[in-house]
This record gives sequence, structure tokens and C-alpha cells, in this order.
Amino acid sequence: MTKTIAVIGAGQMGSGIAQVAATSGFNVLLQDLSQDALKKAVSRIEGSLGKLQEKGKLTAAVVDQAKKSIKTVQILDELAPADLVVEAIVENPNIKFELFKSLDRICKKEAILASNTSSISITQIAAQTKRPEQVIGMHFMNPVPIMQLVEIIRGIATTDKVYADVKTIAETMGKTCVESKDYPGFVVNRILMPMINEAVYALYEGLASVQDIDNAMKLGTNQPMGPLTLADFIGLDTCLSIMNVLHDGLGDSKYRPCPLLKNYVAAGWLGKKSGRGFYKYDL
Repeated sequence: MTKTIAVIGAGQMGSGIAQVAATSGFNVLLQDLSQDALKKAVSRIEGSLGKLQEKGKLTAAVVDQAKKSIKTVQILDELAPADLVVEAIVENPNIKFELFKSLDRICKKEAILASNTSSISITQIAAQTKRPEQVIGMHFMNPVPIMQLVEIIRGIATTDKVYADVKTIAETMGKTCVESKDYPGFVVNRILMPMINEAVYALYEGLASVQDIDNAMKLGTNQPMGPLTLADFIGLDTCLSIMNVLHDGLGDSKYRPCPLLKNYVAAGWLGKKSGRGFYKYDL
């Protein structure tokens, strides 16, 4: 039975996963190499919990218990007691591979190792370990406390039991699960990222302005936000990374990243987190 969940990476995704795990009754170990990142994550979580309490979506008792349930750590070895580890670090295959090699050494033999990757092969990640049958994809949507979906991705060796256990954990967190096979982009980003990329091409080719592209898709297809606004929210570097995975993994020119997207990333215009993307933001 899963009691302790470790989350690696104290960024927006990691802190969100830690929050929903804590409010769902799990003990949480939130790990990051940066003490500053951990402090910011705790502040972000407490602020989010406070807002949910104000709106009546969480009781004071649940909020208090959630705060007590989260322990922050910097040293990876301190994750040894975890029953489930969810990795939520940078979307870089080599960095993830090295992390999973370390986790395989550190974690108890029955622990499940999950990745929040949005596009990288779970089978490849699992191959870095001696427990590929216990490695799985657990892709949360951003922002985690609000978005209901979790994509669960089996690697080629992932067992039915591990899939069932992870699905139960996600449902305990109040999430709805979809199962995806282990192909580039899985379900959501296989469909979403080419749409965003095409919106960038529309801007690149002078078809319409940023605002008009977004308004056309919002009002014409009933989406809550336009594709360029969404790209800024996700992070243009993340969008580019996923498009590269799709292009390399599927070998189809329709997944070729737009040159304008590459230029924005090269310029450091990464979206909301950097203060500038397709729109400008106050940091």
C-alpha cells in the first residue's frame, strides 16, 4: 500500500504534484537540489492551499494536514522510504536517464518509479534501471491542482499490477486517467503540440497577428485560451522539446518545429516564466 510519495523537482509541476498528493492523504517527500527552489515551492503550495480553502474547496483540517505532510529534502538518498517516486524535472532525456539510474540504486526494490515526462519514451527511461517492470509514465496536466487528467503510459515491460496501482493512486488524488501506449507525445501532446506549432507557423507566415490567431481559436473552436497564450503558459522551450521528440521519433516532416519557435527559444523568450514569449508578462 502506497503511503509515501516522493516528488523530484520543485518547479511548477513538481510542487503541484506534491500538493495534490498531500491533500489526498499521502506523506510527501519533495526533493530538489536547490534550497531556494524548495522554499519557493512551499510558498507556492501554501498560497494555493489558502486560495482553495477560501473558495471552500478544502477544509482547514485538510489544509493543515497537507502542510504537515510535505517534507522538503535536497539529497536524493533521502527518498529511500518512498513507495512511489514521481520525477518532474527538466524535459531532457539524458538527465532523466541518469536520475533513474540513481533512483534504481537508492529506492527499495518494491518502489514504483514514475516519470511526469510529457513526451520521452518510458521504455527508454525504464531501460536505465534493473526494474523496468516497475517504471511507468504518470503525466499530470498543468496546473496540477486544477487539471483533472493524468495520462498513464506503460513501458514495454510495465506490469498490470504497477499500472493498476498507479491508476488507483491517481484516482485517489481525484484525477481521471487515460492510458496511452509508449509512442512520442503520448495522447495529449501528440495532438496538442502540432496545433500549437501550426499556430506559430501561421504567425511566422504572416497569416494573422498573435491576438487574432488566439481569438480565432478561442471563439471559433470554444477553447479556454488561444494556442499562443497556451504555448507561453507551457513554456516555449518545453513546446520545442516536445516537437523535437515528435519529429525525431516519428520521422514525419509535419512535426518539424517552426523556425520562429526555435528563434524565440534561442532568444530566451520562453513565455510567461521568462517575462516574454508571444506576449509580454510582468515578473
